[in-house]
Amino acid sequence: MLPALCNSINPSFLLFSLNVPPLIYYSHFSTIVIALLIGLFVFLKEPKKLPNIILFFITFFFSLWVFLDSIFWASNRSDIIMFVWALTILIEPLVHMGGLYFMYVIFEKGDMPFGGKMAIFITFLPLIILVPTTYVLSSFDLFSCLANETIFSYYSYFIETLFTVWIIIFAIQKYRMEKILKQKREILYITLGIVLLLVAFSWGAIVGSFTDDWNIAQLGLIGMPIFIGFLAYSIVSFKTFNIKLIATQALVFALAILIATQFLFIKVPLNRILNSVTLIMVVILGIFLVRSVKNEIQQREQMEDLSGQLLKATDKLEGLDKLKTEFLSLASHQLRSPLTAIKGYTSMMLEGDYGEINPKAKEAIDRVFQSSQNLVKVVEDLLNVSKIESGGMKYEMVPFNLVEVAGDMARDLSVTAEKKGLKLIFESDTPECMVNGDKEKIRQVVLNFIDNSIKYTKTGSVDVSVKKVGDKAIFAVKDTGMGMTPEIKATLFQKFARGEGAKMNTSGSGLGLYLAKTIIEAHKGHVGVDSPGSNQGSTFFVELDVVK
Repeated sequence: MLPALCNSINPSFLLFSLNVPPLIYYSHFSTIVIALLIGLFVFLKEPKKLPNIILFFITFFFSLWVFLDSIFWASNRSDIIMFVWALTILIEPLVHMGGLYFMYVIFEKGDMPFGGKMAIFITFLPLIILVPTTYVLSSFDLFSCLANETIFSYYSYFIETLFTVWIIIFAIQKYRMEKILKQKREILYITLGIVLLLVAFSWGAIVGSFTDDWNIAQLGLIGMPIFIGFLAYSIVSFKTFNIKLIATQALVFALAILIATQFLFIKVPLNRILNSVTLIMVVILGIFLVRSVKNEIQQREQMEDLSGQLLKATDKLEGLDKLKTEFLSLASHQLRSPLTAIKGYTSMMLEGDYGEINPKAKEAIDRVFQSSQNLVKVVEDLLNVSKIESGGMKYEMVPFNLVEVAGDMARDLSVTAEKKGLKLIFESDTPECMVNGDKEKIRQVVLNFIDNSIKYTKTGSVDVSVKKVGDKAIFAVKDTGMGMTPEIKATLFQKFARGEGAKMNTSGSGLGLYLAKTIIEAHKGHVGVDSPGSNQGSTFFVELDVVK
């Protein structure tokens, strides 16, 4: 359907035609209301943000174009039609320019550079110059009530196509460069919303210009609210704008307006009833939707707030832990040199290298020597912990006989056990039990387990054993010492955890068992402890894979 025949005889008579179908008003004014509502809601939420301003710019000029187009359809006056036709040619590319500008600001997180803005302006400048002249609209056909377009009028369609292609190419580049899946989806959805919006906006006018069938343009206008809603949904979903609940309310209200405007052209009573029922259902469901979204947003905000606090706390703890590790490493290195000197000189004094020493002085020097030895062990433990936490612990994995290592350490420590009146026994069900690992570090674990059992056992015995069970080698140290409660057992292999042993022996660092567990786990083994209870002894054990 073409616009009503123009009143060429008396232009002041009957300004608007009475024969315009209600569908024309529906397709135009419902679209204007929805577009302006969405743009206005976004703008009023945060009016100083550039993306909000640009989206309002797009919806405003789109609504202005639709309003002028409705005048074009309803007016009988040739001068008004020519005027609004020229304005629509000028305004239509502004929507596409806004779409391009919007895309750049959203995905680049900043304003478009001056060079890009100048390129857009220079592209648009010929329209500003030519639209007021006859080079775009040369004359007017009074019979069809249509303007005669020249070849220059199609320049606006060229600009629109150029900007749309520009948007697509820009989006493809950003999509390919982006590594995060969520950000890739954001680029995809927002680009799809903008492109569908621009295509629906311009395709009817372009086809109408080439075919003179202007009814097709109305189909595009009817689809426009859908694509604007899709764009707004994409923006809200990915938090491009912080409009949250108010955007949902706007969309529900816009949908209700869209349905309500259908009463303007419904003639059949049954259709009026059905439309009324539909409107009521949309309002009711919309209320539930808004409430649901409100609850969901509140829960999501709480979760995000807690998550943000947790991340900050984790980062802070990691930073403090790193500082602690660096301090331990530095302090341990600084302590090692003077301790080595103290230990060396006291050892030489005890051996008589500096002459005869009276018994009382010798006893004091021996205590200094023993204390320096204990302190050296603490320093070594601290250095090993620093290496583990900084990823600097190295393992030289070679096959070795676990029976040999455990037997040697048991013989070396038997003298220490005898001094305390303890009986240290070593036994193995096999002369050879080959495992793959760092021999010196496994030796350190064996030493730690046997030494601990001797320290924390007052009377009785310490039994050291190596057994082969299936494809596992099991090293165990069983004592008749102080034992432990289940609560102490649960924390015994943690850093600086010493349980009740701290009351009996104050010289330990609380790091030996932690280091043993870390070393064995690095060998893909298992370490553990069994104890019937307090003062009932303990059994520490290590499981390693046997070399086949």
